[in-house]
Amino acid sequence: MRKELLKVRIEKMQLAPDITKIISASMLRLRMKSPFLATLALFARVIPTQKIATAATNGENIFINPDFVKSLPSSQIDGLLLHEVLHAALLHVPRRGTRERMQWNIAADIVVNGMIAQQQGFELPVGALRHHKLENLSVEEIYELLLKQNKLYPNCEADLLYEPLSENSTSDDFGSILDQAKQAALETHWRNAMQQAIAIAQSSNSQNSIPAGMQRELRALTEAQLNWRSYLWRYVVNTPTDFTDFDRRFIGQQLYLEALEGKTVQIFVAVDTSGSVGDHQLQLFLNEVREIVNAYPHLQCQLYYAAADIYGPYNLTVNSQLPEPIGGGGTSFVPFFESVSKQADWHSSCVCVYLTDGYGTFPEQPPAFPVLWVVTPGGLDLEAFPFGEAVRLLSC
Repeated sequence: MRKELLKVRIEKMQLAPDITKIISASMLRLRMKSPFLATLALFARVIPTQKIATAATNGENIFINPDFVKSLPSSQIDGLLLHEVLHAALLHVPRRGTRERMQWNIAADIVVNGMIAQQQGFELPVGALRHHKLENLSVEEIYELLLKQNKLYPNCEADLLYEPLSENSTSDDFGSILDQAKQAALETHWRNAMQQAIAIAQSSNSQNSIPAGMQRELRALTEAQLNWRSYLWRYVVNTPTDFTDFDRRFIGQQLYLEALEGKTVQIFVAVDTSGSVGDHQLQLFLNEVREIVNAYPHLQCQLYYAAADIYGPYNLTVNSQLPEPIGGGGTSFVPFFESVSKQADWHSSCVCVYLTDGYGTFPEQPPAFPVLWVVTPGGLDLEAFPFGEAVRLLSC
C-alpha cells in the first residue's frame, strides 16, 4: 500500500490530542485485520466534534464524539469506525434519494451492523441495531419491508447526515437532499476508493479479505441505480442503441422510446395474486401495470392475475380501469406461460412481464420469448430465476 495512503486523515481538535492517537491506533488495527476495509477507511476524514452524541457520517467525512469514543474498548472503537466507513463507502447517503430519512437510516444500520458482526476482531457498541432475518438483504429492500411492517426503532440514532457539520449548523440542517453535483462527487470518490480497495485485497495474501456481505451490497448498489422500466424499454424498442428518433414526450417519465410509427408491441403482464403477496405488494404491482399501459401507447397489453391458476386475459388500453384482483393460495408460473405460448404472435415483437415475489413453481422448459421478472423487496434472489431477466421493484 502506498505511503500516502497510509496517512491517517484526522482533523485535529484542540485539547484532544489523545483522540488522534486513539483513531490512529484503530486504523492500524484495521489494516492488520483487513487490507480491503483499511483501504476504504483511509478515504474518509475523521473529525472529532461535540455536536453529535456518538458518531455519524455525511457520506464523505466521519464525525465522532471524543468522550463517547474514549469510553469504548478498542474492539468497539474499531467496530464504530468501520460502521461509519461502510455507510460512506456503500453510498448510503446518496442512495437514500427521497426516502424517509429515519427509516432509511435504520435499514442502512441493519445492513452495516450485519456485515461487521460477521468479521472477526470487531465488536459493535452496546445497543447496536441488529435484525438477523433482514440483514442479508439490500438497504433498499429492508427499507421497503420496514415500511410494510410499520417497524419502528425509537431508540435508534440517525448517523447519516445530509449536510456537513459546521460551527453554525443545527440539527435542522441534516434533513436536506444532496444536490446532483454533491451526489456525483461522492459517488466518484467512493467508487475510486472501492476500486483501490478491491485491487489491494486481491494482491494481498490474506484469505477472505473482502467481506461476503460486501459483494451483495455492491451488487445491490448497482441495482439501485437502475429503474426496472429501463429494462422494459430495451424490449419494446427495435434498436435500443439508436437514440436518433426516440419520442421526447416520455423524457419527463424517464422513458426513452423510439418513434414506432405503425408498429405495435405485444406485452403480456402477470400479476402475482397468491397468498404470499400482501396488500401493499399487490398495490405496488397494480401501480406498475398502470404505468406500463399509460406510458407506452404503442403497446397491446394483456393482463393476467396469477396464483396456482390464472385469471384473464384482460385487454388493457390507456386509462383502462383495472379489473378486481383474483387469486389466493399457492403459486405456479406454469399456467401463465402456457397461455401466452398459445396466444403470442411471434411475427411481431412481444415480451412477458411477471410481477411477483418469485416463490412458486417454474416451468421445466423456459419459454421461447423474452421474460422480465419484476420482484418485490425480500423476494427470491434475482440470480435464482431460472430464465429471463430479473430486477428488483424498489421505490426511489
